[in-house]
Amino acid sequence: MGKDIEKKIDRLRDEIRHHDYLYYVLSQPKISDKEYDLLLRELVSLEDKHPEFKSDDSPSVRVSGGILEGFKTARHKQSMLSLDNTYSFEEIKDWENRITKGLKPQEKIEYVAELKMDGVSANLTYKNGRLSIGATRGDGQSGENVTVNIKTIRAIPLILLGKDIPDFIEIRGEVYMDKNEFSSLNKEREKAGVALFANPRNAASGTLKLLDSSIVSKRKLKFFAHSLGECKGIEFSNHGEFLKRLKVWGVPVNTNTRIFKKLDEVIGYCKDRQEKREKLNYEIDGVVIKVNAIQQQKRLGFTMKSPRWAIAYKFPAHQATTEVLNIDFNVGRTGVITPRAKLKAVECAGVVIQHATLHNFDEIKRLNIKIGDRVLIERAGDVIPKIIKVVENKGGGIVSVPKSCPVCLGEVVKEKEEDVAYRCINLFCPAQIERGLLHFSSRSAMDIEGMGESVINQLVELKLVRDIADIYKLTAKDLLKLEFFKDKKVQNLLSAIQKSKSRPLSCLIYALGIRHVGEKAAYVLARQFRTLGNLAKAKLDELRNIYEVGPVVAEAIVNYFSRTETKKLIDQFKKTGINLKEEFSKVRATALTGKTVVFTGELRDFSRAEAQKLVREAGGNAVSSVSKDTDFVVSGENPGSKYAKAKKIGVEIVDEKKFSRLLRSE
Repeated sequence: MGKDIEKKIDRLRDEIRHHDYLYYVLSQPKISDKEYDLLLRELVSLEDKHPEFKSDDSPSVRVSGGILEGFKTARHKQSMLSLDNTYSFEEIKDWENRITKGLKPQEKIEYVAELKMDGVSANLTYKNGRLSIGATRGDGQSGENVTVNIKTIRAIPLILLGKDIPDFIEIRGEVYMDKNEFSSLNKEREKAGVALFANPRNAASGTLKLLDSSIVSKRKLKFFAHSLGECKGIEFSNHGEFLKRLKVWGVPVNTNTRIFKKLDEVIGYCKDRQEKREKLNYEIDGVVIKVNAIQQQKRLGFTMKSPRWAIAYKFPAHQATTEVLNIDFNVGRTGVITPRAKLKAVECAGVVIQHATLHNFDEIKRLNIKIGDRVLIERAGDVIPKIIKVVENKGGGIVSVPKSCPVCLGEVVKEKEEDVAYRCINLFCPAQIERGLLHFSSRSAMDIEGMGESVINQLVELKLVRDIADIYKLTAKDLLKLEFFKDKKVQNLLSAIQKSKSRPLSCLIYALGIRHVGEKAAYVLARQFRTLGNLAKAKLDELRNIYEVGPVVAEAIVNYFSRTETKKLIDQFKKTGINLKEEFSKVRATALTGKTVVFTGELRDFSRAEAQKLVREAGGNAVSSVSKDTDFVVSGENPGSKYAKAKKIGVEIVDEKKFSRLLRSE
């Protein structure tokens, strides 16, 4: 009987692996999703009844889940280096000239062109054909061991198929979420009142690092392999041969990969992919070009950060033309009125764009935009749409500064002639209250998880919250009045509110939303005054003399704390038990003292807020944007535009490991 059950389990495992291969590698499924799920359900049921036949490489591990305490570190046998980026075809030709000099005269070069996936880099380690470790890229030397989550990805084989399996191999690739799955996930999150993911890469990265693999398995992450790490027991003559072998082993590779003998053909391919990128159901941001022959790769070698034999061509920002239908106005948390163009719907970078910010009324003058004009729009960084210029003056509707607030009809003023901003000065304007609450609850401020935009909108609409102090008076009875709120969600939000009471003073000062006071200024003020009461009593001259505060910020602080509403707010804070002080360790003299530091990408060992605090405690200056005055850019996993800018202007880029050394050094 036991033997029969074991054979049935083995047969089901083989059948499921076969269907995974047909679906993810050949893109030729033979059964429906429902039939596949029934096979998997039968396997899970049999293994649950007969645990003696369970196996770590069974397809059932993809659906089983458990809560982890955290991820350990996994060291890569061969470093996972980043690629040099290029943004023009001339730069691609320059790269070819460089690699030609590194090879023999007249030596022929063959190129492999692969789509550059906008996903999360992963390193899969197989020992004797069985998946042993799945890790993130990390700092290139080691990453997080996320094997339990990697195993939930059905595109990744737990056992390599076929023959000629190496004793040991590292297979590198991109974990990604397709556009359909991303859209569905964000719709679910919107209904639940939690923060939306910014893009599919952001969603894939966040999912891969979840500590509950049962949630990961539901999000249907996918994988494409693209590179070889350490390998023992088999050799490849070229990269194309390696990719073909992956397919035989059951590892998915992108079917859009091409091999070319001439660089002009590669450039033609880049142009073609750039035009057709939106037809794909996954995000790409460029094309990776590699020298095909492994021996040539070895001779060309590596720099400290990148292989010389490969380069990434990044697509330019997406642009489109459309018509300005109207210009309306948004009211921010400080009352600033921002004009926004309502556009005739147009697709740009795979997204339908209907609005674009105009920043301020001076920008409207500079662009000379009128309602009815035809304009060129661009998704800056492939995310935020903005108007670049007017391409055809068709309109006649001149845009004027509103005389009253579009939300509360309160007075609109320009407080100083040199200001560009017009603002509503009614402190009880509903728009300001909502945005102020959203800012107060944000991660860098009081970090109240679950207090998202839809929740705040309802709290204000139901008049449950009229100012930020009211957050701390909310009860379970109040929250049950909100849409989609049940007992568990109510308790989660109440717990997050309670937890926020212990946030340090610097976070509270930033959360208050005082004009001109960002995270950095809030930290300086907290270190100087140590309690909110001391800051509230500070005189104008005292504030002006603080380094990095100055007259404008000083005036804004004094004006804020002189208001009757602010004094009442502080009294309410005292009653609700919010922490109003902060202790600071002595600033140490380190290699970062006096240095300006910017962070980009996802850090492994620190949260962004923790890293910035450590820089300040080490006597440095943590800021959010890269400039010629930046001394270091600390790059984590999946760095963004700050990395590219730092590279372009020659700012030193360090990894997390070197950052830790700089913190410790004197």
